[in-house]
Amino acid sequence: MRPYILAESNWAALKDAKIELAVLPWGATEAHNYHLPYSTDIIESDYIAAESARIAWEKGAKLIVLPTVPFGVNTGQSDIYLDININPSTQFAILNDIIEVLNRQGIYKLIIFNSHGGNDFKPLVRELGLKYPQMFISVTEWFKSLDRNLFFEAPGDHADEMETSLLLHLLPELVLPKEKWGSGKVRKNKIAAFNEGWAWTERKWSKISSDTGVGSPDAASKNKGEIYFKAVTEKMADLFFDIWKIHKEDLYE
Repeated sequence: MRPYILAESNWAALKDAKIELAVLPWGATEAHNYHLPYSTDIIESDYIAAESARIAWEKGAKLIVLPTVPFGVNTGQSDIYLDININPSTQFAILNDIIEVLNRQGIYKLIIFNSHGGNDFKPLVRELGLKYPQMFISVTEWFKSLDRNLFFEAPGDHADEMETSLLLHLLPELVLPKEKWGSGKVRKNKIAAFNEGWAWTERKWSKISSDTGVGSPDAASKNKGEIYFKAVTEKMADLFFDIWKIHKEDLYE
């Protein structure tokens, strides 16, 4: 039993506990090129959140990792077979119910540990922060926490070199042999502003990628995944510890 993982804990261990920080991993269920499982974002959430929590726990942080939410916003992939979408309004309802429980029970700090690019929690947190003023609600996206160029060769953001390397390290038995990997080649929008990042429109996944991947996985390796996993969990653990330690009223210098 890992005492910082709610799904593994029990009433005997928790009935007198004084938890100050909850971590809510949030993934998605969607195709990841030909070679990675639909649960890729869930696996990444589970493993990275758990290891980050272990490091923070061993430093003294009193925190708990909640079970991973397995479904995310996949509106741009509505025609990709068995990509499961939940709407932002559904996410809001789920978050509201979870935060209501935490707030009622005196756990006033929450980290939403996002592992899916299609999830956008900021507007939800703005509204929920007004509703629950005692709560400190934050969002982190571990895949943006480090400079990928220090670890990987090819750019990408879905079933790419980074995600393939992570899965080769974490659960290699779920990764198909390399000869079955898709190229991850992506078609760019003809309007330059959307490629430059200062204008946005949702990507229609079946139009931009023939294999659902975005970014070449070719240079991926188990060793790269292991090195990146260690670095990213140490970075996330620092965040967990810092949020656990600080008082809401002392956030600003």
